[in-house]
Amino acid sequence: MLREGVHLRPFPVKLEHLRRLTDDTGLIEHCLGKIPRRNEGYSTDDNARALWLCVEWMRYAERTQAAEQLRTLSPLVDTYLAFLLWVQRDDGQFHNNVFYNRTFEPETPSDDCQGRSIWATAFAAIHLRDQDRKTAAQQMCYRGFRTVSRLQFPRGRAHALAAACLLLCAMESGQGEQNWFSDWVKAELPQVARNLADHLIQQYRRNQQPGWRWFEPMMTYGNGVFPWALFHAYSALKDASVLAVATESLEFLMEKMTAPQGHIRPIGNQGWCSPSSISQWDQQPLEVMKLAVACAQGYRVTSNPDYLKALENCVAWFHGKNDLGVAVADPSDGGCCDGLMENGPNRNQGAESTISYLLTEAVYHNLVTEGCDNDDTDGFSNSTVAETRVSRV
Repeated sequence: MLREGVHLRPFPVKLEHLRRLTDDTGLIEHCLGKIPRRNEGYSTDDNARALWLCVEWMRYAERTQAAEQLRTLSPLVDTYLAFLLWVQRDDGQFHNNVFYNRTFEPETPSDDCQGRSIWATAFAAIHLRDQDRKTAAQQMCYRGFRTVSRLQFPRGRAHALAAACLLLCAMESGQGEQNWFSDWVKAELPQVARNLADHLIQQYRRNQQPGWRWFEPMMTYGNGVFPWALFHAYSALKDASVLAVATESLEFLMEKMTAPQGHIRPIGNQGWCSPSSISQWDQQPLEVMKLAVACAQGYRVTSNPDYLKALENCVAWFHGKNDLGVAVADPSDGGCCDGLMENGPNRNQGAESTISYLLTEAVYHNLVTEGCDNDDTDGFSNSTVAETRVSRV
């Protein structure tokens, strides 16, 4: 039971902009400035990530006795769960793009969307405390995994791999209750995880070369998903070769995403990164978030302080420790600019960028408070992150 007034330090983020973007259907995809563009509709990608984000912050709020924030987060979780339940077909496939009038846009099924939705429902199935919400997440997760054999692209497979391994580790540790869902996880997901991990390792072996320790011929978008998934896989499979590829690839990604001055420099989407060149612009918050979650999971597995330092630098990127020295996030309401361009921030503050900021903060704060009492939640903080807090007081 949460007690009013126990949470003494301010909650690390504001959720006003996330609430502004969310109506009774779900999370609206795009903004003009801070104003939602309703004519752009919704994406399941964003609603799945928003579910993950809110469950992450619920974990922090429960740990720190932040009752007011839990009251804010619970209806958001309900909205995103309801959206995912609505767009999932009977065969387990999640439809991605939805018009504002609640009709489905014509589309080819998206592996990325499917993988993100499987991950989000798995995360909610493990970490939600309310049994009725947990049951909804379990049902969607179970149906979503029925599509895994149809996934063809590596990012979708990586999300599914992380989801399978999260569930396996939770059941092994006794975190999940014993029911049909836990029985299914234990019976079916070990082989699913093994197959997906093997696919990702094979892809790495096919594409790596001297000076290029990566899974694809080019680094494009959402790169951190690969080492992140493999760190999850190692936790479940205890395979040294999986850990080796996870660490090699994360260290290579950190190298490519770190400026000579030491701050984070996301790979730009105007040309991406190849063995012979790397683009500096435009920089997307999503890339910073994906590096942050990879570093957080890598730190949990290895306790490598370089990963914690990189995670802190990811947080700092949003608050001005970047190539232009300008804040990308707005701590006053939790919004985030859609990108950092050579001439300044893109002032539109849509769902993906806002989630990327809030999720980076959530992953960081949950990592540094794990195993801590309420009055000892700053044990890992150092000057890198502390400097970014000055403008937020």
